[in-house]
Amino acid sequence: MSTIAPLTRPPTEFFGDGQLWEGVRSLSLAASSQDAEEVQNAQVVQDAEDETFEHANKIISEYLKANVPIFDRLCDLRKRGWENPAGDTYFKKQQQKADKAGEKISKIFYGIMKTIGGEMHAATRAFEIEADDGAPRILDMCMAPGGFLATALSKNPGAAAVGFSLSKSHGGHQTRVPLSDKVRVRYLDITMLAEDLGLADRIPADHPDRDNFLPRQLGEQEDFHLVLSDRQVLRTHARPAYREHCEARRLTLTQLALGLSHLRPGGTLVALLHRVESWNCVQLLQDFSQIADVQLFKPARSHAKRSSFYMVARNVRSRSPEALAAAARWKKGWEAATFRLGEQEWEEFRRGEPDPHEVLREFGEELVRLGSGVWEIQANALDRAPWTRTGGA
Repeated sequence: MSTIAPLTRPPTEFFGDGQLWEGVRSLSLAASSQDAEEVQNAQVVQDAEDETFEHANKIISEYLKANVPIFDRLCDLRKRGWENPAGDTYFKKQQQKADKAGEKISKIFYGIMKTIGGEMHAATRAFEIEADDGAPRILDMCMAPGGFLATALSKNPGAAAVGFSLSKSHGGHQTRVPLSDKVRVRYLDITMLAEDLGLADRIPADHPDRDNFLPRQLGEQEDFHLVLSDRQVLRTHARPAYREHCEARRLTLTQLALGLSHLRPGGTLVALLHRVESWNCVQLLQDFSQIADVQLFKPARSHAKRSSFYMVARNVRSRSPEALAAAARWKKGWEAATFRLGEQEWEEFRRGEPDPHEVLREFGEELVRLGSGVWEIQANALDRAPWTRTGGA
């Protein structure tokens, strides 16, 4: 069986989620004779998914360009960046620094995340916990180095916390938040928590990772006042080739499904997301807007040129029918991405998705209200970047 040809890579931060593109690119390069069939099956799903997302993304983009001047300006700046290789060079260098972070860079990154956490709390009260039944409890789904958790703990003295993180030996970051009997970390790959997701009995007998799925880590009734979902696929994390195309999605779905399922009613969930206007993100924001008070936050200094931002969902009605339905849907999405549905099964799974035109009719005005500040910060940052200027280097 022939391997898949390498793909041409656009600048990661201008069009699409850089993590997702890195996954697709790695998928194409990692194929070998022993896993080519797994990769080929994954590519069938990727092709079908790309067609769906491209159609929906185009509809959303056209709507926003026609109604939101700042978004139209941002698209123009992204296009200029795409046409100038200096932009891609800039983001590649940033990735290399992150991948090879030593002690000094790790400390700087930890400090930056604490600063961002402080700014986000000042703007949204994201880490404010009202616990009338004992000590506040915090769950950090991707903890290391721990800047956000450190900020949350500083705002809630006496709080207890559980953190998950990849170990350094598996490509994870060094943990810098002080640990204690109240602050515990479990080093593992959360995308393998099949039992916590209630899907351990669905693992195919011939699945290549069958023996690597993990036993339950959180009690069924264990809940938290604050859940941090600062998801980020790490390029330093070695994993089988079949996972590359969907790793960003698996990580997002794991954190959201488990985070919402273990969030106490009235609690807060903070999630790192990319591209407000992407189809997946629009659906996610609509889901949370139906069950919580939602604000978006993007720091004006750190990572301002990137498409990343934070969703802060407060007063979450985590036991409402809408929340339970959303968590079930995300778990089904994890199952689809992890257990490699074929083309027919994948089409059946996607058939339940809403029509983007209908979503915009119901949610378009709220999407504009939520996203405008994020788009403006990124546009202003890109406007100052040398690679978006006419004739810039």
